[in-house]
Amino acid sequence: MTKRRVIEDGAIFVADAHVRDGREEFFEFLQQIKSKKIKTTQLFLMGDIFDLLVGGVRYTLNYNKKYIDLINELSKEIQIYYFEGNHDFSLKKIFPNIVIFPIEKQPVKFKHREDKILLCHGDIVTPLIYKVYTKFIRNKMVLYIASFFDTVCGGCIVKKIIDGQKNKLLCRKIENFEDIICQRMRKLDIKDIKYFIEGHFHQNREFDCLEKKYINLPSFACNKSFFIVQSQIGFKNIQL
Repeated sequence: MTKRRVIEDGAIFVADAHVRDGREEFFEFLQQIKSKKIKTTQLFLMGDIFDLLVGGVRYTLNYNKKYIDLINELSKEIQIYYFEGNHDFSLKKIFPNIVIFPIEKQPVKFKHREDKILLCHGDIVTPLIYKVYTKFIRNKMVLYIASFFDTVCGGCIVKKIIDGQKNKLLCRKIENFEDIICQRMRKLDIKDIKYFIEGHFHQNREFDCLEKKYINLPSFACNKSFFIVQSQIGFKNIQL
């Protein structure tokens, strides 16, 4: 039976934490939810929470174990939705109590009060070659082979990928961002929605487009902030 996809008042949205060694703030954030210092009944993890977490690739599970364990603990107390991103996917077996939305199932319609809201990580409306690539790297046999060779070499493949992420500029401003987003939205089914919310781009921007309210969530890795849904879908930006 499909559960109603409803966003409750007080729901927390967090995106693009890009967890890796040296970035402990997201673990502190999860601990504050666990201790009830931060109170919520719903947590929306909007993708790229990890620099690399792939179901079936053992080293990524070991590398992120304390986060996985804590998120699984929280999932027994609050409702968690996880929108897979381009850095974290094939997560269903890792998080058995969490509602997982793989990239091919996004965007997803939710409802807050009377407003319909479209949610996704943001890794959608992409060129065909990229769609083929994302499908290929999520293939079970490909992941099995990748995990085998990564295990044989002591995690060398995953370590190289994670090390490569350290030089990535996460917090850069995207020029002509509004134009880019409006072009993407024209390709989506948005006729009956009021809000379109996503992460991925790390821009922390809100604006109107095609008579809809567009919200790009901030990257937690950039400014350590998360959003809380209030009674009118106003989002309150909170920093740790």
